Amino acid sequence: IPLLTAMAMVTSHLGLASTCSTTYYEPFHVARTFSTLDHMSGGRAGWNVVTSLNDSEAANFGARELPAHDLRYDRADEFLEVVIGHWNTWASDAIRIDKVEGVFADPDKVRRLDHHGQWFDSRGPFTVPPSPQGHPVIIQAGQSGRGRQFAVRWGEVIFAIFPTLEFGRKAYAALQEESDPLGRAPGAFRVAPLVYVTVAESQSAAEDQFAAIDALAKPIDTLALLSEALNFDFASKALDAPFSDDEMASISGLQAIRDRVVRLSGNPNPSVNDFVQFSQRGTIKEAVHFVGSPQQVADGMEEWFTTGACDGFVLAATHVPGAYDAFVRLVVPELQRRGLHQRDYRGTTLRANLGLDDYSPAAVSER
Repeated sequence: IPLLTAMAMVTSHLGLASTCSTTYYEPFHVARTFSTLDHMSGGRAGWNVVTSLNDSEAANFGARELPAHDLRYDRADEFLEVVIGHWNTWASDAIRIDKVEGVFADPDKVRRLDHHGQWFDSRGPFTVPPSPQGHPVIIQAGQSGRGRQFAVRWGEVIFAIFPTLEFGRKAYAALQEESDPLGRAPGAFRVAPLVYVTVAESQSAAEDQFAAIDALAKPIDTLALLSEALNFDFASKALDAPFSDDEMASISGLQAIRDRVVRLSGNPNPSVNDFVQFSQRGTIKEAVHFVGSPQQVADGMEEWFTTGACDGFVLAATHVPGAYDAFVRLVVPELQRRGLHQRDYRGTTLRANLGLDDYSPAAVSER
C-alpha cells in the first residue's frame, strides 16, 4: 500500500490494486486501508481479495495451519459484508463542510454498521469519508467450485486461467449463468484470463524467443511451485506415485489446479508426474500464450474477446521489463487500429476506465 500510494503521486490514470487476505486481516482495517488509497489516488484503487493458500503463510500469522478451503470462503463472505457495509455507512452526499455552522458531515447521513456475525463484530460508523469511487474495485480469482461462488457474488474483475479458447467460452458463460440467480446486474463484472505474449517482428523470431524462455523452466521449479500453491509437500512422494483419495481431498490450497490436473489427465488419482505435466505450473504453458507477429497476436486476442471468452486479459510477463515493452510497442498499435484497445481513458477513476458502474454485489445491498 505505501508503494501504491507513492505510485499514485507520480501517475494520473494507472489503476492501483493490492492483494490482501481475508483469512488473516480484519475487515475494518482493510476497509480503511483501501478507502484511504482510493482518496490518495483520486479514485484508482482496487483490492485483490484472496483467502490464502498454504501453511507457511499461516505460520507467519501465528496459526498452526491453513483453515479448511471452504471455511476460508465462508469467512471471506462475511469479511466482504463487513467491508462493504462500512463503506456504505456514509451516504454519497453526507459531506457538508459547512464552516459557518461548524458541520463537517450531515449526521443523519452517517450511521453505525452494528454488524454481529459468526466471524466478526464491528460497530462503526466508518471513520473514512466516501472515497472518489465510493467503493474501490473488487478483484477476485476464485476458480474452484466454492471459489467461483465467491467470485460471482463479489467480484468486479474476475481473474482466471483458461487453458484453451473453447474452455474459456464455456467458463465465461458459466460465470454469467452463476451470477444470474444472485441478482447481479448485467455487466457487473469483467472476466480477465491470464495470458503470456511472445511477440516479435516475425513469427519465426517470436517462436525462437518462446522456445528459449520455455527451456528455462525445470520440473523441480514446477514441483516447488505446486507445493506452495496446493499446500502439499510434493517432495514426500515419488514421481510416479499416484495420489490417494485422502491425499487428493487434503489439498487445501488452489484446488482449481488440482481439479484441472484431474480433468486433463483423466485420472482421479494422478501421479506427481501428472501434476507436473498437466499443470505446467511455473511455465509459460500454464496459461494461454499468444506467439507470433503483432498481427498474429492481435488475431488471437481478438478471437478470444469477440467470441465470448473474456472481457480483457491479465498480461503476464515472460521477462521484465522486455515483455511489456514489446507488447506496448508492437501489439497495442495493432489492437488500436482494430478498435480493440482504447486510445484515451474513459474517465479519471479505475472503475470508469474498466467500464464498471457503481458497485453492485449480490449481497449487502440493504446495508
